[in-house]
Amino acid sequence: MDAGDVGWQHQVMAEVTPFPRVGTVFFDTRADGRTLRLSWHEDSGTFVLSIWHHETCTASFRLDSSEAPRLLYAVGSALASGEVPPTLRASS
Repeated sequence: MDAGDVGWQHQVMAEVTPFPRVGTVFFDTRADGRTLRLSWHEDSGTFVLSIWHHETCTASFRLDSSEAPRLLYAVGSALASGEVPPTLRASS
């Protein structure tokens, strides 16, 4: 996609629901109406992470279930050690 082409930003998201049917909601620490919603979609084998500001979905990301263990490892490693795992460090 051309960097100047922003048409994708105006596409309508299908089946937007206020809360996940199967999933959970996390509240942003800034307490300004932002939430992260995590939902499981068994039919496609994906987790959908969506960013909401009050009642508006501002972004979404589909994570294939095969990538979930890597995500959990990254979070768990950071919590256990207090450091960013080497696999997540930006290369210089």
